[in-house]
Amino acid sequence: MRGPTRYGELKRAVRDVSDKVLIQQLKELEADGVLRRNDYKEVPPRVDYTLTPLGQSLAQALEPLCTWGTENMAEMQKIFTGRDSWLREKRA
Repeated sequence: MRGPTRYGELKRAVRDVSDKVLIQQLKELEADGVLRRNDYKEVPPRVDYTLTPLGQSLAQALEPLCTWGTENMAEMQKIFTGRDSWLREKRA
């Protein structure tokens, strides 16, 4: 929602994602009308991505979920750790 974002910025923001997966997801989001790809037809190539109005409304809808996740991260980590322990015991 900060405005135009270059591919490299997106790659750094989504840690551990491969180029293949990121490119595929960007193409899908563009096809779905969530992102707009701006190709400036320059050498060297310059491309950036912006949210469409649909993408902006989706980002606003996801914001409360992100806030909840941040606020409950410690509690969720405890739950996941407990679940992992339970699964290991069950398999043994």
